[in-house]
Amino acid sequence: MEPTDKKNVNLFSKEVSEKEKRKLRALRENKGSVWFGLGMMGMVGWSVAVPALLGAALGLWLDKTYPQSFSWTLTFLIVGLISGSVIAWYWVAKEDKEMHQKKEEQDE
Repeated sequence: MEPTDKKNVNLFSKEVSEKEKRKLRALRENKGSVWFGLGMMGMVGWSVAVPALLGAALGLWLDKTYPQSFSWTLTFLIVGLISGSVIAWYWVAKEDKEMHQKKEEQDE
């Protein structure tokens, strides 16, 4: 048998140690689970759907109360979709920023 290279053993030990630390941290935080991902998708979906439905409801009321040559319903539905998309973008950007900060902290 050939003698093992101590440098390779140290690199291997260091790599195993870092992976163990990451796994333990992931278990403590438990934020990367499937349920967290589904919850995030649900939150993004609701943040778009609720303003769109509220906009449509407001538009229907305005169409009945103040009829115009254009559709209030369509106008406020689009406004609701745009505002919901901005809200969803904000939440996704916030989570992405938190994930990148945690990754940078882990790498240090």
